Amino acid sequence: MSLPSPLPPLSRRERELLEIIYRLRNSTVTEIMRQMEEPPTRAAVRFLLRVMEEKGHICHTKRGREFVYEATQARHSVGKSALHNVLHTFFDGSLQKGLGAYLADPKVQYDGSELAQLAEMIEEAKSMQDL
Repeated sequence: MSLPSPLPPLSRRERELLEIIYRLRNSTVTEIMRQMEEPPTRAAVRFLLRVMEEKGHICHTKRGREFVYEATQARHSVGKSALHNVLHTFFDGSLQKGLGAYLADPKVQYDGSELAQLAEMIEEAKSMQDL
């Protein structure tokens, strides 16, 4: 599995901003601040975004008078990397333990078609290992 090239680590607040940027796809400081539970000052958010840009996690373009920020790495590949890290950190690298914990959570909602798709993916993965 090819993981994205490692970038410098982010602080807790920087991770929060990056998660918002991934969720919104591209966003201005105003849009980011609206999504934050307890936003710091506008100047602090702009400073954090500049630090994140220097670290290579985001970039910006100009739209009117505001900068629009977006992530530099594809959401899908970063998601795979994050899942990989979660599995190895909290579930001893076990997909079964990680998925089992997720499916056992009563707050998680999924439907039968998702479970059927997962079953198909598991069968496909098993057949690939038999080759």
